[in-house]
Amino acid sequence: MAEHKEESESVVESMMEKISDKIHGHDDSSSSSDSDDEKSKASEAMKEMKKKVYRLFGRETPVHSCFGGGKPADLILWRNKKLSASVLGGATLVWILFEVLEYRLLTLMAHCFIMILAGLYIYSKALTFVHKSTPNIPEVSIPEDLTVKIARSLSYEINNAFAVLRQIGLGHDLKKFLMVLGGLWFVSILGSSCSFLTLFYILFVLLYTLPVLYEKYEDKVDAYAEKASIEAKKYYAIANEKYLSKIPKGPLKEKKFD
Repeated sequence: MAEHKEESESVVESMMEKISDKIHGHDDSSSSSDSDDEKSKASEAMKEMKKKVYRLFGRETPVHSCFGGGKPADLILWRNKKLSASVLGGATLVWILFEVLEYRLLTLMAHCFIMILAGLYIYSKALTFVHKSTPNIPEVSIPEDLTVKIARSLSYEINNAFAVLRQIGLGHDLKKFLMVLGGLWFVSILGSSCSFLTLFYILFVLLYTLPVLYEKYEDKVDAYAEKASIEAKKYYAIANEKYLSKIPKGPLKEKKFD
């Protein structure tokens, strides 16, 4: 009798489990559309939150896209560590040659050409001496399209800089005027403390280190930058209210064309 009771209880339990599984399956199938809607709404909310997140310099694209994408961005962001390290090592070697060892550019170029031409001449003579064909030296030339693109990009950036300086000179933007003055003052301090090559090398090292560090710690840097931006705007508003707004400004006369 006891065994019969245990068997009946096990059968009842198995039936209850099957019924609960069917109920849960039905609930899952009926709520699948609701869960899909909730997921889509959550993804839209996440996208809106990402748009509202403060990004340094107001960027809306990834760091890789800000540097133009492709191989230059891969080089700066250390996607190929061997290539990036070799470029940085070459720049360091050039800086050591010209700054530490006080080598001259014209002397270095002359010595390099002497070594290359002497090596090729001796190699060619050695091949003819053993009755072999002369070496196939590839032709080196600068592509015309590349030089035109570089010239256009440089001219575009220089013209934009001239346009900004013109607007500042006309007194249209006091904030840009103060920023440019501060930047030029900082550059003058750097120029008095180090040479142009050292300054160029420092900027090169910063270009090769800061972007990759920013990409690694992007969220933390953006959070601190947002706080700093809020504080800077607060202090600028106070200075503008107390001092800058009291500076007299002449009326801007519009040009009339007949």
